[in-house]
Amino acid sequence: MSGEKPGASVLLPSRRLGKSELSVSVIGFGSAPLGDLYAKLDEEVAIATVKAAVAHGVTLFDTSPHYGNGLAEHRIGAGLRSLAREAYVLSTKVGRWMDPLRSGGTAVAPGAAAPGFAGGLRHMAVIDYSRDGTLRAFEQSLLRLGAERIDIALIHDVDVWTHGSDAVEARFKEAMEGAYQALHSLRREGVLKAIGVGLNETRMCERFARAGDFDTMLLAGRYTLLEQDALDPFLALAAQKGIGLMLGGVFNSGILATGAIAGAHYNYRPAPADILAKTERIEEVCRAHGVALADAALRFPLGHAAVSSVVLGAVSADEISRNVKSLARPIPQALWRDLKSEGLLRQDAPTPD
Repeated sequence: MSGEKPGASVLLPSRRLGKSELSVSVIGFGSAPLGDLYAKLDEEVAIATVKAAVAHGVTLFDTSPHYGNGLAEHRIGAGLRSLAREAYVLSTKVGRWMDPLRSGGTAVAPGAAAPGFAGGLRHMAVIDYSRDGTLRAFEQSLLRLGAERIDIALIHDVDVWTHGSDAVEARFKEAMEGAYQALHSLRREGVLKAIGVGLNETRMCERFARAGDFDTMLLAGRYTLLEQDALDPFLALAAQKGIGLMLGGVFNSGILATGAIAGAHYNYRPAPADILAKTERIEEVCRAHGVALADAALRFPLGHAAVSSVVLGAVSADEISRNVKSLARPIPQALWRDLKSEGLLRQDAPTPD
């Protein structure tokens, strides 16, 4: 891992993003909180957080029209506007476009899920994976970001969680026949440098990986210190196909950052008893080696060769600093060996050097 990035005062390691020509920092910036996820965020604080990420050497910035119905894209664009365009890699998503003449909420099929953004822009989001809808979403993102180009475009939320089991097959077909073909053309024309999907479900990532020619995928919460079911076949398939992975949710909604405390969350809900118990055992092993649980949780996914970056959300400069410092702390190989010997980590899970 190497490579100094323009505009960064602190060097973070970088990795090639799969078979694309892009190189990204191993810690990326996830912008869902900038869209007022769960709580409203002050505008100046949001933009200062983006600038703090730049100052700490982050070069990968991931956003989406979905985050606050475009608000996160506005804030990302404002935070990056003074930089040379070569100083960062910009990733956004398609699958929703905004109707500025209708206000509030998301136009979705019955049963489709939408997370709780506390604020955001007063535009109506329309879920649309067609070719025309994809091109409209892409153009709108360029305008909100104030950018002359976007490097990575991801097909967003084609999963059971969002659409329900009855509708997901139709959405997958629509995405492959519409969004994928549109993004494939933009990549061929040189407008995009990489295309992929952004999902919460390993099975759907695998389906897309087998169905098309993708450079990258953003998978949230499914390859962590707590769970490694994504190892096979998906991570093995990604490595075989040269798909560079961006991993979100490496703290499993918080429990791997807070530990097994009262009120700890796992998968956006209060953690069940078995998860609390496993986390407590993992934390005991970490403590025996003088390692913070959060440090081990951040570092572990980077042990897999297919993983290019862990994408972390943040709402303050202090959180950015904490994540970068966490990456730099030494972790002994004996920690990973003990986790495996205790049955807390899969034997075949690759671990960081």
